[in-house]
Amino acid sequence: MAKRRKVSNPLALAVLAELGAEPMHPYEMGRRLKEHGKDRNIKYNRSSLYMVVEQLRKAGFVAAQETVRDTQRPERTVYALTPEGQTELLDWMREWIAEPQEEYPAFGVALCLLVVLPTEESARLLRRRLEALDARIEDSRAQLRKAAEMDVHPMFVVEEEYALALLQAEHRYTENLIGQIGEPEFNRTLQEFMRSLE
Repeated sequence: MAKRRKVSNPLALAVLAELGAEPMHPYEMGRRLKEHGKDRNIKYNRSSLYMVVEQLRKAGFVAAQETVRDTQRPERTVYALTPEGQTELLDWMREWIAEPQEEYPAFGVALCLLVVLPTEESARLLRRRLEALDARIEDSRAQLRKAAEMDVHPMFVVEEEYALALLQAEHRYTENLIGQIGEPEFNRTLQEFMRSLE
């Protein structure tokens, strides 16, 4: 069972990891997350990043180390990981790597309610999804090719490999579902079942 955390936003975990490398200000954290492609997996914007840093500060996981002033930029506070933050980072990582989490992806929600659409429309929409998945799979493969060309160590692209595996699995599942929906026997038994519920 997932542990109850003082700050549970996935962005907080990324901030802790960034600060585990070295102290920095939130603007730099955001730049690095984007530069390293982590924004493909962690949804955030500038204001949410600053909000999460403040939540981590209040929880005692990060502390202001210094305030720097560049003549061209406003004052910036550099944050560092506290010993409690280091413990939280490692504990949280160990939990998320070892224990599957309950997640509620939008597609799963739509599938559990798919019966509200006519089967012909469902099949048509699922075929559109396949086209979108094809594009995303190609984009993911391109990212991995680029990383290989740049001789990036595979450990730094494991999240992209995982994303590609999920996309490919979803593609196979969607193809199978379209085939199932298209079978006359499937539609006949679905209609019979729906009538039995009336």
